[in-house]
Amino acid sequence: MPEEPLGDHERAAVVRDSLAVGVATGAYGISFGAAGVAAGLDVWQTCVLSLLMFTGASQFALAGVIGAGGSPVAAAAAALLLGTRNTLYGLRLAPMLAWTGARRWGAAHLVIDESTAMTINRHTRPAARLGFLTTGGSIFVLWNLFTAIGAFGGEAMGDPRTYGLDAAVGGAFLALLWPRLTDTTHRVAAVAGAALAIALVPLTPAGVPVLAAAVVALGMALRVREARR
Repeated sequence: MPEEPLGDHERAAVVRDSLAVGVATGAYGISFGAAGVAAGLDVWQTCVLSLLMFTGASQFALAGVIGAGGSPVAAAAAALLLGTRNTLYGLRLAPMLAWTGARRWGAAHLVIDESTAMTINRHTRPAARLGFLTTGGSIFVLWNLFTAIGAFGGEAMGDPRTYGLDAAVGGAFLALLWPRLTDTTHRVAAVAGAALAIALVPLTPAGVPVLAAAVVALGMALRVREARR
């Protein structure tokens, strides 16, 4: 990518757009905080998940499986499968950002949907790096802050079933998924995964339907990727 320096106007525009995405996405962490506690995690487990895992869909999947009575192994497997898309993002971003060593390791933790989207549409490396760091960094800080707020608030409310919060994980996961159903491929993957998961609910232990749905989505993603080559 070109190494042209950023002008003041372009820099301000990149920061403004990136922070807008960061604030909107980071604030959603309050939903995961409440959902994590509702699923049976304690406040510190919920907060550590946001700090170390930091990928919303995987976090909701893990909490959902645990909340449904699934084993920790099944929960971790579901989260891992959903997180594989970040590996594909990393392959796309690595040559654009061109960081090495410790910077590359640190940047890997910020590779999520939003930071990728705010990076790949930049035409110079300085703009790509600024968009990536501003988006990923702001979301990381705010996601963890609001996770803590949601978790402490959920714990203070007591039994989540009293307020219907036991349905929070599924509702929040659906809200996270819905804006991404922007084309036919995504809609077909969502419907196929949901249908398989529903069919498996009465037949398999908790957690297995989520794993099966994630495998369907991953398989379709790989087919689309191969077709575009």
